[in-house]
Amino acid sequence: MTPTITAFERSPDGGKGLARDTRVRWALEEVGQPYEVRLVSFAAMKEPAHLALHPFGQIPTYEEGDLAVFETGAIVFHIAEKHVGLLPEDAHARARAITWMFAALNTVEPPILDLSTAKMVEGDKPWAQERLPLVKDRIRVRLGQLSARLDDADWLDGAFSAGDLLMVSVLLRLRMSGILDEYPNLAAYVARGEARPAYQRAFAAQLAINSPAT
Repeated sequence: MTPTITAFERSPDGGKGLARDTRVRWALEEVGQPYEVRLVSFAAMKEPAHLALHPFGQIPTYEEGDLAVFETGAIVFHIAEKHVGLLPEDAHARARAITWMFAALNTVEPPILDLSTAKMVEGDKPWAQERLPLVKDRIRVRLGQLSARLDDADWLDGAFSAGDLLMVSVLLRLRMSGILDEYPNLAAYVARGEARPAYQRAFAAQLAINSPAT
């Protein structure tokens, strides 16, 4: 059965690949699973039909028959469990890959999202300029730790996995800030992720929706 995912009718990032449906698209592309996309407006995301799929009124969601899953990490994990290609067969390596999935979303992403909040939501507050360096310092702590762990390896734990997929997706949010460039091995790691054909297909599909020609 072909799954259906939801995506922004018009993404806030204009198709730069930062919307979370790109992560799900990438996972589906990596495992060779065709999928359909249902585009939703910001208004539709708050309507009962969508709230039945995602109680917090966000995207993406994933529907497959009578199964509905929300939250990007849960969706990517479901895809990785269902199909070969994103989780190792060895039990210990599999556990480590899942650990990196959680680390990407629970440890590395929160301070990065805080930077977006500090700039876009709190930027006009009188204390914003004092807070911004603190937020950036917290990001640098995490990136320093991640950089040391990755060292000169291509991927976090041997072969590419769902852990890398989510970690690269998270780090991509830092590109415009310039902070990622302070860690050459992490910048190269992200570039390797972007160079994967599956990522290129996912990015192109998300960009096409937001192209002025569409």
